[in-house]
Amino acid sequence: MVRILVTRPEPGASRTAQRLENQGFRPVLLPLTETVALPVDADAAADNAVAVAVTSANAVRHAPKEIIATLAALPCHAVGKRTAEAARAAGFPSVSEGPGDAEALADALAGNFAAGTVVYLCGRVRFPAFEARLRAACINVRTIETYDTVTSGYSDAAILARLSGQPVEAVLLYSAKAAAAMQALTGRPALHALFENTCFFALSGRIAAALGDAIGKKIHIAPEPSEDALLGLLRAWR
Repeated sequence: MVRILVTRPEPGASRTAQRLENQGFRPVLLPLTETVALPVDADAAADNAVAVAVTSANAVRHAPKEIIATLAALPCHAVGKRTAEAARAAGFPSVSEGPGDAEALADALAGNFAAGTVVYLCGRVRFPAFEARLRAACINVRTIETYDTVTSGYSDAAILARLSGQPVEAVLLYSAKAAAAMQALTGRPALHALFENTCFFALSGRIAAALGDAIGKKIHIAPEPSEDALLGLLRAWR
């Protein structure tokens, strides 16, 4: 059975593992990042706001109840299906599901909100294109960072134990930070042999680029930034 290393943080890692098992793969969980909540001041969060935007499910999962309560009367625009589900679960009653791409969501919002402020629930580590597109359209963006993404530390012994000392056939990469951490792991002398023949599957070209040239081989990029597309690529490879 083909072993697939899952590097995304929980709770997503376990969901992905179940999907992989259902498709006949053997998942091995090694989250290379974790998300931690940040302190947030709810005061004035909704002043002059006309909408809420969310491009990460973690942004609403980590948002304090006070922030959700303050913003719940506004329409919430989520980047895609899973983020929309997380927004509804967090307490937003009016949630629209976007096209699955942050830049496309920004373009859609730019056409609908010519005035007022869009409140952007987000992480401290994020790709700047969403905000840049809105600001280029002269829309005021109020960013509220609800979580941070930090790299998980593993010793060589811990990774060797997780992988049973055996090479891994494929690695799934969901973020640039995890890809950079993966690059660092492959450079460790004690671990290098485990990844000599590994295929890497990245959710986007930006994530693949974060691997740098340390791997120098076998990198597959999903045709769109969704897990369905990533796992479809994996099935075709097998």
